[in-house]
Amino acid sequence: MPFSVLKLLSADEFRSGEEISRCLGLSRASVHNLVERARELGVTIHAVRGRGYRLAERYSWLDGERLAPARTRGFEILLHQEVESTNSLLLGLAQQGQRHKSVLAAEWQSGGRGRRGRTWHAVPGGGLTFSLLWRFNRPLTALSGLSLAIGVALARGLRGLGLAGVGLKWPNDILVGGAKLAGILIETHGDMLSSATAVIGIGINVQARPDDLGPAGYAAVAVEEVLAVRFDRNDLLLRLLAELDEALKTFDGHGFAPFRDEWQALHVWQGRPVQVLGGPAPIDGVAAGVDDNGVLLLATADGVRPIHSGEVSLRAGVAP
Repeated sequence: MPFSVLKLLSADEFRSGEEISRCLGLSRASVHNLVERARELGVTIHAVRGRGYRLAERYSWLDGERLAPARTRGFEILLHQEVESTNSLLLGLAQQGQRHKSVLAAEWQSGGRGRRGRTWHAVPGGGLTFSLLWRFNRPLTALSGLSLAIGVALARGLRGLGLAGVGLKWPNDILVGGAKLAGILIETHGDMLSSATAVIGIGINVQARPDDLGPAGYAAVAVEEVLAVRFDRNDLLLRLLAELDEALKTFDGHGFAPFRDEWQALHVWQGRPVQVLGGPAPIDGVAAGVDDNGVLLLATADGVRPIHSGEVSLRAGVAP
């Protein structure tokens, strides 16, 4: 794991390989190999003979002590350096009895997943990737609109940081200026009638890295790119968890209906011509909002058609 070395480095001064070796109880060759591994993951490290190693830029690594305030809200924080997927790991833990309101965050995911099988890419320290385990009092059949409610909670938190122009794209993307800032992946566990368990995966671009953000051909943006300042990922996670806590409690009690008006005000496609993809044939229409269950309402030449989450994607289209 290269993070043991990375967390001993700074962007302000060089640190010798000998000192790092002594701190970690590793050989110089092992330290060199870990530095090379970090470089492979996308971290730029300067090395100068006789001086040692230095980070090319500052990073805010996840810190259990910094995240301690989340415990006052009942969250349990599980920090990992490297995992395949925070969602996959937390899903497995949930099935073994991991408690309600557990949060699993990782510095880097080797196989982060997005909606519809897409891969979520994040350079170590450049993004915030975490999953939240929430055990609902309502069954799986009553979780319709959950991803939209999560989007509202994230938008509240991000706007509270001063990010202007935060919008939502149905059903689970957070945009700024038409570019993707964050995504949501929700996976559920339980049967159709008993209380449901959800693992809510969230990935947010924090540092601007144009070559690494998002899949090819998809515009992306980062928190620091919008704010033009460095931002601590621990502070960001704490703020988002506070918003998620309130939103999920409301959703558990009342479903999506309380979020509907706010979501529609944030929807970037609201009242605009769109084309729905994913079915037997594309459907052209105008995004006319959502119902109390979070189902997209599409105004077409044949009338208003309901479009269900998870079955379609939206692209700019032509009015019918």
